[in-house]
Amino acid sequence: MGRVIPGVLMVVLWLLLLFWAPPLLFWLVITIGAIIGLGEYFQMLKIFPGSGTMFLAIIISSLPVALAFSGSSTAVLTGGYLALLGIVLLVLKLYAGLDDGLSFLTRAGFGVFYISLCSACLVLLRYLPDGASWLLVLTAITAGSDTGAYYAGRAFGKEKLCPGISPGKTVNGALGGGMVAVFLAVVAAVMLVPDVSILKVALTAIVLSGIGIAGDLTESIIKRGTGVKDSGTILGGHGGLLDRIDSLLLTAPLLYALVVFGILS
Repeated sequence: MGRVIPGVLMVVLWLLLLFWAPPLLFWLVITIGAIIGLGEYFQMLKIFPGSGTMFLAIIISSLPVALAFSGSSTAVLTGGYLALLGIVLLVLKLYAGLDDGLSFLTRAGFGVFYISLCSACLVLLRYLPDGASWLLVLTAITAGSDTGAYYAGRAFGKEKLCPGISPGKTVNGALGGGMVAVFLAVVAAVMLVPDVSILKVALTAIVLSGIGIAGDLTESIIKRGTGVKDSGTILGGHGGLLDRIDSLLLTAPLLYALVVFGILS
């Protein structure tokens, strides 16, 4: 029950956000989520000399997603630049007291792009016409890939995909997850955005399924490098927030670009 109840609540909340909440409320929830995710990320790194400094880094790093309320990609990119500049200035101020200034700069800077900028793309996607529908298609791809990979891996998996990073992931699991992702993406697209090319949606689902796996493995690298099992405990048996959204983070920017440039039409 420790995993079932939080899982059901997350699904219900996500669907309510997509199809009931206005874009501004969606932005607010995603921004809060990004701040929580940044807190989990920085807590895992343990590179800050004090909690006050870490809090300041979280605020600085959240600028891209904070500026996404406008629905403007220009504002988000400006926020990304300002956040990176803020991290640089923070490193310059703290440099004398840091064990490794370069490590601090690269690790903190990565958080800006991996968590805040990618979260901002979720908001930008929501602001688009049919944005809620596209986000549901994206959710179908990432959730379908994850679930399909789990069961296909258990049933048919032998060859490890990345044993040094995640021993449980298998090649057959990834293939099975990709097939489930394609099926669910096509069903969701036919129901919600029927004017798009089904072939392009299927091909996109294959690519995004692979990127979602890469996003999951990226967080696994972070956890292995910092010696933690979960990014946090906020979701009970599901771990931290980053443990649940790692696939969405890397897939959202690409889907946003594909929709904006009309490639899926």
